[in-house]
Amino acid sequence: MVDTNDEWIQSRTGIKERRILDKDKATSYMAMEAGKKAIKDSGLSSEDIDLIIVTTVTPDMAFPSTACLVQRDLECENAAAFDLEAACSGFIYGLSVAYGYVKAGIYKNILLISADALSKITDFTDRNTCVLFGDGAGAAVISEVKENTGVLSIDIGADGKGADYLTQPAGGSKMPASKETVENRLHYINMEGNGVFKFAVKIMGDASKKVVSESGLELSDIDYLVPHQANIRIINSARKRLKLDKDKVYVNLDKYGNMSSASIPVALDEAVKEGKIKNNDNVILVGFGGGLTWGSCVIKWSK
Repeated sequence: MVDTNDEWIQSRTGIKERRILDKDKATSYMAMEAGKKAIKDSGLSSEDIDLIIVTTVTPDMAFPSTACLVQRDLECENAAAFDLEAACSGFIYGLSVAYGYVKAGIYKNILLISADALSKITDFTDRNTCVLFGDGAGAAVISEVKENTGVLSIDIGADGKGADYLTQPAGGSKMPASKETVENRLHYINMEGNGVFKFAVKIMGDASKKVVSESGLELSDIDYLVPHQANIRIINSARKRLKLDKDKVYVNLDKYGNMSSASIPVALDEAVKEGKIKNNDNVILVGFGGGLTWGSCVIKWSK
């Protein structure tokens, strides 16, 4: 469909495979499946969940929220529910909200789900974007943990001056759907790649260093880095700035491509299940996304 090939894609992005959601399924389906697994893994029941946060840029519809659809399908009848949109930074943004609620004693068990079906809004005739994005969902249950474990420091940020670097121009109140917006392919992802790349290379390192400092740790204390899976060159740049060995960085970009906010929780889940992250390990989670946004945190892993 476009002038590219497997070698070109792998050498410039690190992507070998992607997963694409069935045409007859929506984001809520993936969110529900991930949420169900997270609840089971936590040892809790659906009735124990008192808040559901879904981070996504591809909701089933403008309203009701995808979180409400998940609440219905998982039968979490005691849970409040809302969506949060921070593009690829969504999981860290959602984690910061969940962390604040639990710490304040407002909610006890929060189901945080990050899910995106980017294939639904990818223009497969645009070579700049069509080779990058995949579909997926990851979820976690956020609850109180013993002192000096769990989230040690967390930080989120935004720079609206870069808002035009990564957009879905049509479909909102500024440019409602019309024959013209469809014909001009304005409902698809539009990206100014160079601007995003330069921003990402700088912010991934800076944001990671900031939360390490705020946690009272040193870079040498970090056991593992789980970054947003957008581009292997961006990940390698962050790793070098943080002076981490390759075996301390989890990469699954080659299997899934860029799954937006789902990339960090999916990578974290795999790293834990593979035994790469163990209890009491100091782990950095860091991501960036459209907005422009970014988020980072240091977790002393505890489960």
